Amino acid sequence: MMRTTLAACAAALIAAAAAPDCAQAQTRPSAAAPAANLRVGAARVDITPAQGDLPGNYTGVNDNVFARAIVVGNGSTKAAMITVDIGGMSTETWTNVARRAERLGIPTANLILTATHTHSVPRLSGQAFEDKVFQAIEDANSRLQPAVMDYGTGVSYVNVNRNIIDPENRRWWEGPNYEGVSDKTVAVVRFRTPDGKPIAVFYNYALHAVTNGQLDMISGDVPGEASRYLEATLGGDAVAVWSNGAGGDQNPIYFNQTYELRDIRIAEYATRGEDISNSMPPGGVGLDRNDPRVALLMEQQRNLTRSYGALLAEEVLHVSRDGMERPSASDGIFGAQKEVSCPGRRRTNTGRGGYAGEYVDADPINIRLSFLLVGDVAIGGVNGEVFNQIARRYKAESPLKHTIFSSLTNGTAGSGYIPNDAAYGQYTFEVLSSRLKPGCAETAIVDGLLDLMEGVEVVPPRRR
Repeated sequence: MMRTTLAACAAALIAAAAAPDCAQAQTRPSAAAPAANLRVGAARVDITPAQGDLPGNYTGVNDNVFARAIVVGNGSTKAAMITVDIGGMSTETWTNVARRAERLGIPTANLILTATHTHSVPRLSGQAFEDKVFQAIEDANSRLQPAVMDYGTGVSYVNVNRNIIDPENRRWWEGPNYEGVSDKTVAVVRFRTPDGKPIAVFYNYALHAVTNGQLDMISGDVPGEASRYLEATLGGDAVAVWSNGAGGDQNPIYFNQTYELRDIRIAEYATRGEDISNSMPPGGVGLDRNDPRVALLMEQQRNLTRSYGALLAEEVLHVSRDGMERPSASDGIFGAQKEVSCPGRRRTNTGRGGYAGEYVDADPINIRLSFLLVGDVAIGGVNGEVFNQIARRYKAESPLKHTIFSSLTNGTAGSGYIPNDAAYGQYTFEVLSSRLKPGCAETAIVDGLLDLMEGVEVVPPRRR
């Protein structure tokens, strides 16, 4: 692969004989550049819906939800990392917010806009919602100040692979698979003033935010709890931005929806003549909240959410105290995006798990890939719910040491879940509902992100 370096472009521009692609390469950074120009700002904006705007099945607000943003600049360009406490981010919302962010000097290629995928917030959209997300970016941009950036990793065991063989019927179902693929890494990117005052922390973990889902109340779930815990601990105006890892097949390790609450719901529907043993109504639909047992189990789930958030936050703090590497020597910023296409399918039968799906061919599915390098930290993003093994492969094949995988980023693919190739042999609800044919997405995502990464000077071309 032929690549034009910054030095070559600069010489060509001086000679007034630059090649056509040199203009595009002018902002390509050297990852070895000094960090003297690094500036960072952070902000959060409350996006909690008003009581009158809640969907009919929502009974109130358990905890407020936010849009959180970090903006990074180096004097030549800027980047933004934003995460919103919402079930999913529509492509329209991403497009509109990205267009507005360009007015602040943040190119669309340098924007990472992620949903926490909390199952306790409806999929907000529209002008008022977009205004709040953009406000978080605008406020963060207005607070840019000299900063030091560093990186570290820890581990947390609050997630677990959620696809397992049911011990009774020997079919695939949702439950904690302690032997299944599950990346326990907590990646931490810390931003501080030169004298050590916290500005922001960007942390990444693979977990489905589902624990409070059956409450039918607005909640940021585990990501919201963890970020609030961190912000209270860091103090001042510090902002903690959750980054969603590849949690498509990762649940909290203790999740009662797969146990007694599921059995209670199945029994309640059976009294009405409905069999939901191989399906799952949304939220807490069908559960009698006046039943003391149901109320107890739901309260325990609420308490577990707080515990998971505290445990994750404490690991981030532990890494910040004892696990950070030397501050980045680079203030480089580089972003790139592309789409890859995979064959599509449409399911013609039903059932949540345990039985083979039946399909017909459908239109190809486009998947957006995003790559952002800030300093010496590389973030690869995908706009879908990605299985853990794909992220593990991407990080293993990345030539850059500090590599993070971010799912549900920059819009929504029409794919549903994105399983790794080997997972297609499992009749799980994620695989059954995926609109992607097997054999394409895993390699298309990994190779596509690695191709985008080659835009950075220090990354050599891969052997083809």
